Amino acid sequence: MLFSSSIFLFLFLPLVLLIYYLPLGRFRQGQNVFVLLASLGFYAWGEPWFVLVMMGSIVVNYGFGLWVDHNQRHNHSARMPVILALVVNLGILFVFKYLTFTLGILNDLGAHFVIPGIELPIGISFFTFQALSYVLDIQRGHGQVQRSPLKVGLYISFFPQLIAGPIVKYETVADQIDHRKENWEDFSSGCARFVVGLGKKVLLANQLALVADRAFQLGGMGQLTTGFAWLGSLCYTLQIYYDFSGYSDMAIGLGKMFGFHFLENFNYPYISRSVTEFWRRWHISLSTWFRDYVYFPLGGSRVNSKGKHIRNLFVVWLLTGIWHGANWTFIVWGLFYFVLLMLEKYGHLGRGWPAVCQWLFTFLMVNFAWVLFRADSLGAAAQVLKAMFGLGAGLWSSETGLYLRENWTVLLAGALFAAPVAACLRERTNRCRSVLLAVGYGLLAAAIFLVSASFIIKGTYNPFIYFNF
Repeated sequence: MLFSSSIFLFLFLPLVLLIYYLPLGRFRQGQNVFVLLASLGFYAWGEPWFVLVMMGSIVVNYGFGLWVDHNQRHNHSARMPVILALVVNLGILFVFKYLTFTLGILNDLGAHFVIPGIELPIGISFFTFQALSYVLDIQRGHGQVQRSPLKVGLYISFFPQLIAGPIVKYETVADQIDHRKENWEDFSSGCARFVVGLGKKVLLANQLALVADRAFQLGGMGQLTTGFAWLGSLCYTLQIYYDFSGYSDMAIGLGKMFGFHFLENFNYPYISRSVTEFWRRWHISLSTWFRDYVYFPLGGSRVNSKGKHIRNLFVVWLLTGIWHGANWTFIVWGLFYFVLLMLEKYGHLGRGWPAVCQWLFTFLMVNFAWVLFRADSLGAAAQVLKAMFGLGAGLWSSETGLYLRENWTVLLAGALFAAPVAACLRERTNRCRSVLLAVGYGLLAAAIFLVSASFIIKGTYNPFIYFNF
């Protein structure tokens, strides 16, 4: 079930909120059980069989959490349950996401495995990382073990961030499961945040996707001009930002409606002046997950040699690429960022440059990286990159002009709001405390919702990029 679908907006969400606040408003345990059941139903709507995989993940990680807690309370090592939790969780992820890719590689090397047809459960990378966070945070003493499997289930399956993040670490919400406090301020703020995310998704990302998809289609056929290559890559760069940050906005807003407070997942990444800064602003929940559970345990930057630090960064960025998908494009994408970060940290790349040059270089590198990320194969990515450097089917085409004329307003709006323009306006509005401005903001939010809803009802193109992960 998509957040940007009529069934979610006009049936599922209103019904869940009504039951949550009216008959169950003063009964926390009842609210938790109800939201858990609603979350399982939300997932089962599109994945009726794969909900069993998630329920299995809940049960086994509930058991691992109890095992870790038992060993720690009795002064025994928690090493064994933690290792088994890693093996089981990553094993499940490997089977569903990477087995066919691995068997294909082995067959290319001369093996003769029969490659099974395995469907990928939506959001398996997200809920697997959350399940691991539960066990690891108990082991680190960053959260109390849950004696009730229903509460573990609520943490892992909570529908706002279940299938495309943000990845919520257990320590962030451990206390909120029983002790969150709903109020009108949070609820109204959550509604506004949800509407902003919906607008990002429906009014910007979906429209930009039409141009990007056409460009990469032409690239695969070797018919991409230089102009369309740049137009398509820029549209995809903006599309993936508004698609994913829009989903994160909706997830954070929904969380607030139920009294949960999730950490931010995006902070205007396209204003970054270095790749290091970009990854502090982009998909923050994934970056912090790898930092806390992989990079720091390996020693981080506090190791006794440059070689070990480079190894640690290599492992993190290799895993970051692999996490995103079973394709060489994602692996090369992750390693491309590893190389850029090494050049920044040890080659002083960009240091001392004028600010505008630092920003332009960073943006171009991110744009090139998104071409790798979007392409179906390394060969397809090479076709698009070649066209961007003038080695395609000419410099310009009438189709390029047509797509640009039809979409320049969306492209301009996307570029404008990728900078903190809206945040500055919102801050000034809050400082003014004007009733007129508050009413105007409410009317604007209502207009965004109505226009977005009209697009949804008409059944326009409505993909979600990160559902694939």
